Order: sequence, then structure tokens, then C-alpha cells
Amino acid sequence: MKKILVFDDDKSILEVFSIIFAENGYHVEISETSHDIINKVEKFQPDLILMDNWIPEIGGIEAVTLLRKHKNFSSIPVIYISANSDIAALSKKAQADDYIAKPFDLTELENKVEKYFS
Repeated sequence: MKKILVFDDDKSILEVFSIIFAENGYHVEISETSHDIINKVEKFQPDLILMDNWIPEIGGIEAVTLLRKHKNFSSIPVIYISANSDIAALSKKAQADDYIAKPFDLTELENKVEKYFS
């Protein structure tokens, strides 16, 4: 079973992601903070990470930067998520593999995730 780790401080988005991805056969773990990203990744060993830009305590860019600097986790695909109008630039700065804008289209989200599992 493929595993997705979702970082977002919006509980309703975390709930939607959990339901959607569980229905699609994924094991989903969620977090409302990103400061402990390395610990969470070590414990869960995700195949993919969804990272919100505006997340306590260190923010998405810094969290993904920590992940990219870690020799064991630097290759885990990250899809960056934000309502910011310049999400492409934020995603690039964070060194994410892809991005999706909020509000997101569920089909587009599912397709982006599938892309990393095929």
C-alpha cells in the first residue's frame, strides 16, 4: 500500500485528503505542523508528501528544504499546496516536485498523486 504524508494546518483539508486517498487505497498520515518533518518521515516512511505553504511552525519552504538536505529522504516526491497566486515560484523555491493551487480540483489532485505512483 502506497503511503502519503500530508502537512496542512487546515483540519477540513486534512479530513478531505484522508478520505479521498483512503478511498483510493492509500495509507494516509496527517500533520498540522511541519517543524518535525524529519521525525514524521522517519516513522511513517511515505512514498509521497503533500506540503502546504503556510503551515506552523517553520512553513512549507523550510520544511521541504530540511527534507531535501536529509540523505535518506531527499528523493521523496513533494507536491506543494498553496492558495498563494505565485504557487509556481513558491514550489520552485521549496524544491518541490510539483504543485497544486487551493482551492483544488479533486480530479486534478488525484491525477497529480497518481503520476508519482505509476
